[in-house]
Parts: sequence; C-alpha cells; structure tokens
Amino acid sequence: MAQLRPHLVEGEFVARVRRMQGEGFHLAFLEEAGAVRAVAGYRYQDKLFSGKNLYVDDLVTDATQRSHGHGHTLLAWLGDEAKRHGCVQLELDSGVQRFEAHRFYLRERMHISAYHFVIALKP
Repeated sequence: MAQLRPHLVEGEFVARVRRMQGEGFHLAFLEEAGAVRAVAGYRYQDKLFSGKNLYVDDLVTDATQRSHGHGHTLLAWLGDEAKRHGCVQLELDSGVQRFEAHRFYLRERMHISAYHFVIALKP
C-alpha cells in the first residue's frame, strides 16, 4: 500500500485503516510464495445514479511483480465479490497521472465514465 500511497505515515496506517473499517472499508490481498503481491481497499456503496456498487479506494500490485497477473486476479476477485453482494457495478477513480494503471484498467474492459472534481477545504 505504501507504493501507491507514499504520503501515509507507517505508524498511523493501522489505526487509520481500523477507523475506516468502522465505516465499511475492507482490505483484500493476493499472496504468493509468502509475500503480498497485490492489495485492494474497497467498500460497498449505494448511489441514486448508479445503484449498489463495490467502490475500490486503492488497488496496487507490488512494483516488482507487475505484469504477472496479480492485478488481474485481484480485480477479478473484486468483481466476483461485488456480484456476491448484489452490486450492479465495480467502480474506482484513478489519478490522471497514472498512465500505466489506466492502460491496465482499459485492458480489463473498464471504461471511463466520469470526471472526478475536488475542492480542497481549508480548516
């Protein structure tokens, strides 16, 4: 997860994930030969415009293990998990700078359905 989210502070990570789990966040990972190869953070949502979906907050494959099918396997598992929970779609956002990830998502037959707009709020 640190490869995808380098801004996170290691000592605060577990406590933050635990708080998020209280709000419905889940973690899943793919392990091979005793090492984590890919990780996903996700949650279930119900939206007026799209219905029930599995939303992927985070999806990352270890940089040294890319192009070995781990991302494909984990994404397929997430799709199956979404179906098991009655979801009508799987959604995720991806930063505009993540070109390699976009190629992967398009190869996996995902399509770009929206723009994501943000306003930073000052405390």
